[in-house]
Amino acid sequence: MEYFVRYGEIGIKSPKIRHKFEKRLMDNIKSELECEFENNQGRLTLKTEETNEKVADVLSRVFGIVSYSPITQTITDKEEISELIHEIIPKVIDEGKFNPQKDTFAVKCRRVGNHDFSSQEMAGYCGSVVIDITNAKVDLSNPDFTLYVEIRENKTYMFTEKIPGLGGLPVGSQGSVVCLISSGIDSPVASFQMLKRGCKIILLHCDNNPYTKNTIEKVKKQAQRLQRYSVGVKVKLYTINFGQYLEHVIKQAPPRMTCVLCKSGMYQTAAQLAKFNHANAIADGSSIGQVASQTLRNIEATRYKCRMPIFSPLISLDKIEIEAIAKTIGTYETSIIPDGGCSAVPKYPETNAELDVVNNVIDDINQKDVLEEVWNTFTKIDID
Repeated sequence: MEYFVRYGEIGIKSPKIRHKFEKRLMDNIKSELECEFENNQGRLTLKTEETNEKVADVLSRVFGIVSYSPITQTITDKEEISELIHEIIPKVIDEGKFNPQKDTFAVKCRRVGNHDFSSQEMAGYCGSVVIDITNAKVDLSNPDFTLYVEIRENKTYMFTEKIPGLGGLPVGSQGSVVCLISSGIDSPVASFQMLKRGCKIILLHCDNNPYTKNTIEKVKKQAQRLQRYSVGVKVKLYTINFGQYLEHVIKQAPPRMTCVLCKSGMYQTAAQLAKFNHANAIADGSSIGQVASQTLRNIEATRYKCRMPIFSPLISLDKIEIEAIAKTIGTYETSIIPDGGCSAVPKYPETNAELDVVNNVIDDINQKDVLEEVWNTFTKIDID
C-alpha cells in the first residue's frame, strides 16, 4: 500500500533545513513502521506492506504530519485512469463513503509536468467517468464526496480522503526540554505541546512525599502515554525527593510563601537536571491565574532565580481547553484519579509576591544549600 504524507511548515524552510526535517520525519515514522519513502518535490510517498490499521495508528501519532492519504496509482493514460476510477468508485460506495443516490461529488486534479491536457480538462474527464458509473450530481463548491487526482509526469495517483495529522514539527528536530510533570491535568498537556514543537522531552517529577501520596505511579502512566506521541525518540522520566526541600520551607519560611518557594525550587531543580542532560530549556503547565503560584507577580518571583529559559505552552488557555486536549491525547483519565492533593498548601497562600521579599526569604532559608542536598536524590524511572 502507498500513502501520501503531507507536512506543513517544514515546506517553508530553506532547502538545507527542509531536507534535515524531512529526514527526521521519515526516520521517526520508520521507527515504528516497516516502510520506504519516495521524496518527490516535497511530497513524501510512503510504501509499506503493513496493514492500513497499523499505518493509521502510527501516522496519527507522528508530529510533523499535517495530513495523509491512502493512494492508488496508475500510468498517465486516459484508459488506465478510467479503469482505476471504475475500481475506486464501487469500493467507496461499498464502504459507505459515497452514496450516489443522495451525495454530490467533485473531482479535484493537480498536475506536475508537461501533458497534452490541462488539470481542468482531466478533472472534467474523470468526472464524466464517475457520472457514467453512478449518475451522481456534481457540486464543485460543496461536494459530499471528492475524488482527488494527482498527476506527476507519467504517473497518476488517486485518493478519496485527507486524514488530518497532528501538525507541528518532527520530534527530535529541536533541542531537549526538561518538562516539570505532576500528577495533575495540566503538565502532561504542556509536555505534549513541547513534543508538538519538535522538542525531545525529559520529564521531571518533584515527589513531595509525605505532603503528596501515590503520585509516582500516576506520573509513570502519563510518561507512557506521552511516549506514544514521541515516535522515534525515547522519553526520559526522573523523580526527585522534593519533600525534603518542602519540609525545610515549611519549617523555616512564612506559611504564605510555601507555594512560591516550592515552585522556585522546582525551577532551579529542573535547571540542574537540564544541565546534566544537555537540555536547552524548561517547560511547565502554568496558566495565568489558575492557582496561587501562577499570578503574574508570582510567576515573576518564582522564576527570578532560574537562569534557563522557561516555556509555559498553556499560559493563555482556559482550564476547559486544557482538559479537552488531555482527553484527546489520553492523559485525562489518569490525571483525575484521586491522590489527595498536596497537604503543604497553606490556608492563605501568597498571590502577589514582591520580588525583593521573596529573595530575602530565599536567602534566609539557605535555599541553594538545601536544594543541592536534594539534587543528590535524582532517580531515573524506567517507563517501559
